[in-house]
Amino acid sequence: MGQSYWIETLGCPKNEVDSDHLAGSLEADGYVRASSAADADLVVVNTCAFIDSARAESVETILDLSSARRPGARLVVTGCLAARAGEELAEALPEVDVVADVGMPVTIGAGPRWRPAGSRVPSLDLAEMPRPSAPEPWAYVKIAEGCDRACGFCAIPSFRGPQRSRPAPSILAEVERLGVAEVILVAQDLASYGKDLGNPGALAGLVAQVAERVARVRLLYLYPSSLSDELLDTIVATGVPYFDLSLQHVSRPLVRRMRRFGDGARFLERIDAIRQRAPEAALRSSFILGYPGETEEDQDALLGFLEAAQLDWVGLFPFSEEEGTYAVGLADKVAPDLALERLRECAELQDEITAHRRAALVGTEESVLVDRPGAARSFREAPGIDGVVRVPMHLRPGGFSTVRITASEGPDLLGTPLPDLVEAHSTPVAAR
Repeated sequence: MGQSYWIETLGCPKNEVDSDHLAGSLEADGYVRASSAADADLVVVNTCAFIDSARAESVETILDLSSARRPGARLVVTGCLAARAGEELAEALPEVDVVADVGMPVTIGAGPRWRPAGSRVPSLDLAEMPRPSAPEPWAYVKIAEGCDRACGFCAIPSFRGPQRSRPAPSILAEVERLGVAEVILVAQDLASYGKDLGNPGALAGLVAQVAERVARVRLLYLYPSSLSDELLDTIVATGVPYFDLSLQHVSRPLVRRMRRFGDGARFLERIDAIRQRAPEAALRSSFILGYPGETEEDQDALLGFLEAAQLDWVGLFPFSEEEGTYAVGLADKVAPDLALERLRECAELQDEITAHRRAALVGTEESVLVDRPGAARSFREAPGIDGVVRVPMHLRPGGFSTVRITASEGPDLLGTPLPDLVEAHSTPVAAR
């Protein structure tokens, strides 16, 4: 038996995709997946560095796994924290055998402990590496790396680089190899897919092609200014009218201060355009509370927007000052306690809205994909971030069933299979 590996992944879905490709690369080199980090010959930590709390979690995880690994096991750190502060990390954590920038080999041979991209160690194109079989009936597929935007709060372009879109044939080949029922397309700036290839607006065509290969295709996430009518219509036509819109705030002055575009009125117009095409559409967004210069008027505008928009799902985050970003130099800082108070105020309102929208589904019939025994999802729920539809344990994971929603419990729903439709729709996708 070959040497064993364990990959610990922190952060966003894009990191999960990178970890899958790393696993495929290691398995191609003869490694086998260990049952735990303590049993592995090689432990890899794929880190997150988006905000301060994520960096702290990454360092804590590195130290915990270093202590837990067995004698002789090697520890490699990669991912966003390695890309953003790799040299400093290598100096500060002698416990780590190698700190490897994104796309660098994670195995250990001769060479420096800090391996930045562009060093003489051969670089790996992670997006083109093989992936192991998906453990769930869904999978993320990363269609681009990097970002060309300059949002005031975000440091990602500084260490992930400019946008680099993958060629469509490569993406479609990966989709076909995965053999899952649902593919979730991800990128830092999804709607800008293809611009760097001289083909702006290419996402709509890609979505249509992916929809021909899988039962469901979902997108995470979209800048509202890039949501063209063509893309909107394409998403609706796939039968998965789920729209994850990157808004961050709705007060026009504050949005400008964030170095972004739009305001609450424009966002509501776009949401209305979505619901005119698909009244059943599910909408999600995220907002930052406590960005420098945020006022009580800005907070009132956000509360008013949440009430008017009636979004299904909302993520709320306190502002985190990131080194190297535009926001660091801004005056009128908002006290952390005040930012949290505003966040809680928004969360209380949105929890009521989400519960109300979920309760309104009681009595409807929904097609659900069974992810695991007892847990399924309709098109309204993205895995891992939204609620679930609780179903009987006997429904087979990987299959679709039509259920009647009988109750709601906060973000979750209870679904009862329709007797005359269960057999026809619960066959695992792989067996079709």
